[in-house]
Amino acid sequence: MENTQNQRFPRDNNRPPRRDDRGPRRDRDRRERNEEPPEFKEKLVSVNRVTKVVKGGRNFRFSALVVIGDEKGRVGVGLGKATEIPEAIRKAVEYAKKRLITVPFTNTTIPHEAIGKFGTGKVLLLPAPEGTGVIAGGPARAVLELCGIKDIRTKSYGTSNPINMVKATMQGLAQLRSPEQVAKLRGKTVEELLG
Repeated sequence: MENTQNQRFPRDNNRPPRRDDRGPRRDRDRRERNEEPPEFKEKLVSVNRVTKVVKGGRNFRFSALVVIGDEKGRVGVGLGKATEIPEAIRKAVEYAKKRLITVPFTNTTIPHEAIGKFGTGKVLLLPAPEGTGVIAGGPARAVLELCGIKDIRTKSYGTSNPINMVKATMQGLAQLRSPEQVAKLRGKTVEELLG
């Protein structure tokens, strides 16, 4: 074995063997080949420390609210709870992947206005002309950006609780229908529908 190695990578016999005598590393190449870009982008919206009072004292845990999306119309929201923050985020991402919704687009904006409600939170979603950008508050902005919407105006009423705002935004996006979907439901063509 050593003879074949010496033939492939000749070395001076007066010095001890070194790492580079064995040839190039293969595990680094293998890792680079297997790593594909992630399908979804993740955004951590909020982290809460929650406490449970028990007989022996207090139990602390972390609750994480995460939004995931592919910026092509698919978006999901997840809430995870664990004793460590990274574990809570992982659980939230898993939960979000199971509950993805697909949002229809008209160019870079939404096809029509919608109102999403959750708890005491209400989010109004309005289509906007190209170049407007995403006009939205923090939690709603995270959902809209990861969804892939480039131009939209929003207004939130009621609570500013991140969980309620994110869920209200998701509910508003779930109400959206493309002209093709509406035409199919009514048994008409898109041209007849749009006039």
